[in-house]
Amino acid sequence: MNYEHRVEAFVSAQPDTEQPAEGTYSFAAMEARWPAIWDELKVFEPLDDGSRERRYVLDMFPYPSGDLHMGHAEAFAMGDVVARYLRQCGYDVLHPIGWDSFGLPAENAAIKRDAHPAEWTYTNIDTQAASFRRYAISADWSRRLHTSDPEYYRWTQWLFLRFYEKGLAYRRNSAVNWCPRDQTVLANEQVVNGACERCGTQVTKKNLNQWYFRITEYADRLLEDMDQLHGHWPERVLAMQRNWIGRSEGAHVKFDVEASGGRGARSVDVFTTRPDTLYGATFFVVAADADLAVDIVADEHHDDLMAYREQIKSLSEIERQSTEREKTGVFLGRYAVNPINGEKLPVWAADYVLAEYGTGAIMAVPAHDQRDLDFARAFNLPVRAVLDTGEPDPAESGVATAGEGTVINSGFLEGLSKTEAIAAASSRLEETGAGETTVNFRLRDWLLSRQRFWGTPIPIIHCGTCGEVPVPDNELPVRLPEGLRGEALSPKGTSPLAAAEDWVNVPCPKCGAPATRDTDTMDTFVDSSWYFLRFASPEFTKGPFDIDAVNRWLPVGQYVGGVEHAILHLLYSRFFTKVLQDLGMVDFNEPFRALLNQGQVLNGGRAMSKSLGNGVDLTEQLDKYGVDAVRLTMVFASPPEDDVDWADVSPSASAKFLARAWRLGQDVTSSTDVDRSTGDQALRAITHRTVADAAELLSNNKFNVVIAKVMELVNATRKAIDSGPGGADPAVREAVETVAIILSLFAPYTAEDLWAQLGREASVAAAGWPEVEEELLVEETITAIVQVQGKVRDRLQVPANIGEEELRALALDSEAVSRSLDGRGIRTVIVRAPKLVNIVPS
Repeated sequence: MNYEHRVEAFVSAQPDTEQPAEGTYSFAAMEARWPAIWDELKVFEPLDDGSRERRYVLDMFPYPSGDLHMGHAEAFAMGDVVARYLRQCGYDVLHPIGWDSFGLPAENAAIKRDAHPAEWTYTNIDTQAASFRRYAISADWSRRLHTSDPEYYRWTQWLFLRFYEKGLAYRRNSAVNWCPRDQTVLANEQVVNGACERCGTQVTKKNLNQWYFRITEYADRLLEDMDQLHGHWPERVLAMQRNWIGRSEGAHVKFDVEASGGRGARSVDVFTTRPDTLYGATFFVVAADADLAVDIVADEHHDDLMAYREQIKSLSEIERQSTEREKTGVFLGRYAVNPINGEKLPVWAADYVLAEYGTGAIMAVPAHDQRDLDFARAFNLPVRAVLDTGEPDPAESGVATAGEGTVINSGFLEGLSKTEAIAAASSRLEETGAGETTVNFRLRDWLLSRQRFWGTPIPIIHCGTCGEVPVPDNELPVRLPEGLRGEALSPKGTSPLAAAEDWVNVPCPKCGAPATRDTDTMDTFVDSSWYFLRFASPEFTKGPFDIDAVNRWLPVGQYVGGVEHAILHLLYSRFFTKVLQDLGMVDFNEPFRALLNQGQVLNGGRAMSKSLGNGVDLTEQLDKYGVDAVRLTMVFASPPEDDVDWADVSPSASAKFLARAWRLGQDVTSSTDVDRSTGDQALRAITHRTVADAAELLSNNKFNVVIAKVMELVNATRKAIDSGPGGADPAVREAVETVAIILSLFAPYTAEDLWAQLGREASVAAAGWPEVEEELLVEETITAIVQVQGKVRDRLQVPANIGEEELRALALDSEAVSRSLDGRGIRTVIVRAPKLVNIVPS
């Protein structure tokens, strides 16, 4: 049944609903009335029948750690504006909701409460679901999913096995990031400033056999396909992904390490982006924690190396690579031969070289790399400049010169430019068999094993005869055992699943011999790397998703969420999508066409925190001011990507504006079918200009400016009612209906009630975007001057009749103003419409 038929059937069956007393704006009454009507009409469920063009809007789904907080209030208000606007424009909109419900917080809560993680998880989900409904998110609740449901993680396991068959899931021994508190491994991306991103504990290294996804195989495609995202994703997010992948062109150079101290000679490859500086290499460095260091150390230096490895064990990668940290290391008693000139270079082990980057070894060119220079000065090693950059000699100044220059002290490379010397050196290396040009990446394979309980079990069985054996598809899901709870889940360095012997011990699917299940669970980022696909067909039972449904709805048209996921979740989701394309399961290679990041919600200039005593309870705000006032405040406070400081905004002012807008409906006396063209043409011009400008602003995510324009329209309409022919004027009805439609994006309860006052059938959410009469858009413009602390920073072309709120919003949205403020707060904004705005920084 289409929407129009749903409305007709619903309205005819409804008894008269008592309205609040005339002139009384009651957000509580509205919040009590409209959710049931929305549910009955199924106004937010897509038709998916091909009658309309489809659009998929998705919010990054929440984690159920408790009730909704202020961050949720901002993020989901932004996404809802997009979804509601697209519906008004006539699109068939998919806007689903679900929960990322596996993970450590639930497990830690279960240990503390002597419970099962599912109890805490699903209780919190129910709480959040009720709050989302109250918050009037226009979600399709029929597609709700939770990643901890066996019906969902069955398909996470199924996808893992497809990756395994393709050689993209594998196990290996390696030194991994280890969180001593949570007793589990972490991917590089989950280590922030040397600490666990979840609990803040300093991360150490531990040698373990772990599961990985071979994301490095897709490094080039992850970079190249970003071209599709330029202009649609924030540039800073693209830059963060580009830097994380870290593609660098250079050469692999073979250094022969001479025999010494009982160790045989061997060849060691080094990756360098600057083969033109080979003549400047004066020593050789191996990552102290790399197996290579143990392999090549001379016997008499072995104990020194092992003691040093123990010493640096607790250091993070950030600390190890810091240019501020004093350099440490040990001599390995070996020498490497430079293939370009035959010079013997002493081999050292040091912590500033990482085992995971390149081959875990570098040729040190101290004159032109600051960390190499600091190390050379610490251990009195030679420094030889091979680039004349016009700067002081690094051996004397202590400052490495890393820029462009003419090659010096470099044999056959003498006198060449950097580009010429790189080409010549690379050519010589290839001719002599001492090296080859290559591409290297900073990106490392995705470590997905976790030694915790509350996650997707890895569907592999280990057999002494057959080795690794995939669980047959018809035996999925491998369910988590139900008996483990409370203290039994406490981290012990191995997965709690190992203690569930009845679950662990199974026959081998191949030979029938006794075997054991893999006891690690998957990183929760695996669950969230494909959930957006499942939303297209959440009840599908023949695979992770209905391929036809996915190809109808995806890619996601607009994705909304925090910039904190710029590397982790977004990179992994892009990787999954490319693999699934290769498997023939999707017909696109990027999951999200457009990305909108919202800022943080602060209080008094700092992130909200219980420890700081500046937290704000969302439920209290909703109870005090109403859902619409909080939503409006969040969106009006700033452009979406900027932070919102709750101390600087006024939900009470938003509530007063909404009441003022709502009361317009009580003054409209013309019929719904009145000829609007006969009304006040000045008011009609403002109305149509508001609609036209709002459409353009919404397309550019300038939601706060749209609200300013609606405020001006409300003021103009009130003025027309009070000074003209009153509510009987057809132009007044047109203006008030326009207010209701645009306001429905931001304040849905108020908009619905206003729409009903106007004699319209529910729901305003499907009223349709107003049509614009172009002849009413011609208007006089004027140049408004925008100053920051008295200095002109921008000039804006604005309508001559622009109001103060709209002009203020436009000025604050100016890029020139943002650059001038340079992160400073704002003390006050003085507006003299239409000619002047003066912004005074704090």
